[in-house]
Amino acid sequence: MSFRTCREPQAAQPYDQGMHALAESAIPDVLAPGLVAIFCGINPGRVSAAARAPFANPRNDFWRLLHAAGFTPRLLEPGEYRRLLEFGVGLTNAARRTTRGSGDLRAADFEGARERLETIAAQLRPRAIGFVGKAAYQGVFRERSEHGLQERKLDDTQLFVLPSTSPANAAVSWDERLRWFRALRDLTR
Repeated sequence: MSFRTCREPQAAQPYDQGMHALAESAIPDVLAPGLVAIFCGINPGRVSAAARAPFANPRNDFWRLLHAAGFTPRLLEPGEYRRLLEFGVGLTNAARRTTRGSGDLRAADFEGARERLETIAAQLRPRAIGFVGKAAYQGVFRERSEHGLQERKLDDTQLFVLPSTSPANAAVSWDERLRWFRALRDLTR
């Protein structure tokens, strides 16, 4: 799998996976070489797919946590997701299919995800991939994880599991989520 350069005015030269990947997902990847972190969501939800922007549900804490943890200098709106490259941050999803909730995903939805992330790590060499939710990591690697830094690496890329930012994950407090986002930020400095 290879990546090609998009011709958009950005601080970093973005990459995508070609028209095939765009056809498979309502939300395109935001990738470039040498990023500080790539956040890997579980899959696009219906609100995000309708908005054509990641983490677009207004009750999802992703954008607020990204800013509060210091990954962005200001709070970005979901529609500004391409600007993440200016701050050394990228986005992808473990599964491409849009669902109402991550519980609607099947194992087949994650087919090829590990290989795709291995290729991203080898070609783009981000410092870390932060999985936004244990389900994203489990879907890719078929193993359970705890929050935090994982023993597994992809090339030199660290793997880190964050709590889900979904409003369905009300059991994990804002402070706890922010603690994990800050830990990833500290790891990537």
